[in-house]
Amino acid sequence: MKKLTLPLLASLLVVGSAVAQEKDYNRWSLDFNGGFAKPARTVTAGHSAETFKNLHLDGGVRYSLNNKFGVKASFGYDNLKNWTNNSTNAHTEYYRTSLEGVVNLGRILNFENWTQTINVQAHAGGGYSWLNGNNFNGTDNMGHLMAGLTGQIKVASRVALNADFTVIQNLKQNENWDGMTSTHRSTFQGTMFNASVGVSIYLGKYAQHADWYSDSQKENEEILALQERVSGIENMLVDTDGDGVADYLDLEPNTPAGALVDSRGRNIDLNNNGIADNIERFVEDKYGDLNKGVQGDDAQMIKELINKGYVAAYFDFDKTEPSTVEGINFIVNYLKQNPSAKVDVLGYADAIGNASYNDKLSSSRANAVKQILVNSGVDASRVTAIGKGIDNEVNKSSAQARKIARKVVFTIN
Repeated sequence: MKKLTLPLLASLLVVGSAVAQEKDYNRWSLDFNGGFAKPARTVTAGHSAETFKNLHLDGGVRYSLNNKFGVKASFGYDNLKNWTNNSTNAHTEYYRTSLEGVVNLGRILNFENWTQTINVQAHAGGGYSWLNGNNFNGTDNMGHLMAGLTGQIKVASRVALNADFTVIQNLKQNENWDGMTSTHRSTFQGTMFNASVGVSIYLGKYAQHADWYSDSQKENEEILALQERVSGIENMLVDTDGDGVADYLDLEPNTPAGALVDSRGRNIDLNNNGIADNIERFVEDKYGDLNKGVQGDDAQMIKELINKGYVAAYFDFDKTEPSTVEGINFIVNYLKQNPSAKVDVLGYADAIGNASYNDKLSSSRANAVKQILVNSGVDASRVTAIGKGIDNEVNKSSAQARKIARKVVFTIN
């Protein structure tokens, strides 16, 4: 028996290796079944096997070439001792070792469209078998052909219950199933029916086995993944402030639509005077110069731009006096034209140095600008200086970015 079983298993391994491909599902399974054997022919006249009393056992190793086809090496055993003629002491044992092809009908017929837990497989093949009996000498050796259907119910990712019905046709069986007499037939003798239930145990590292893996499922997963990627790209391309720079690149995501910005969405201040060029150009075009009063809706619009940080005073490294005063002058003029307005002066420092020192430095910068406003004629009660510490929104490793962080901006109340 070992001489035949081991080569069958070896051939199964060779076939599995030959068709190896990228694996996104498990391919190996162990199948174990138990049930009843019913020999149909040939038996001695006056004898027949009692239904549901003769034991059948089988087990096998199955390899899925893909999710539709596979191969299986199996071993079966039938214990035949229950006959309608109880006066006979006939007892035979039938053994078989087989190699079969397996067709996963559930995947071919797209069961996945209506169920994820029920499956049907067809299997067919042949092999070597032998019969031993207490009423004849020696062993009756023969070949066999077989075919069957297996229903499956998945109970877990690694386990499925199954119910199988198989028909076996022996070739050149010399003894009847009861072993009392010879068959005296030419080629196709010995028909056996097996009905059994059992379990399939799936092996491998993936989440599911080929028995349950559907191509449409993979396609749906790929479509969903593609949709997520497209959605991600669409989200990345959103331009909330309408300045022509996508949000994921925009370092100043609140720039007004149509504002002149650089490739990172930052308001452009070409003359480095602390006033965004679009604000400066708007006021100059409409009012002639920055010292002219701003009225009506324009005043509200400029207030909003100031509050979003588009007017600023900048500082050299570790300095408390601003390097430019144009932005401060713009705020002075705005406050003079709007006597009911108040302003918060917000000081910032870059990330160089420890946090405690930078907190003090940002406060000193805010107070220095407040003093300039007061000295320029703005009542001190209208100005509040606040140190905001480190501006963490800029890249610490970039010298140019750190220049932007060393600033004072304003909030009009």
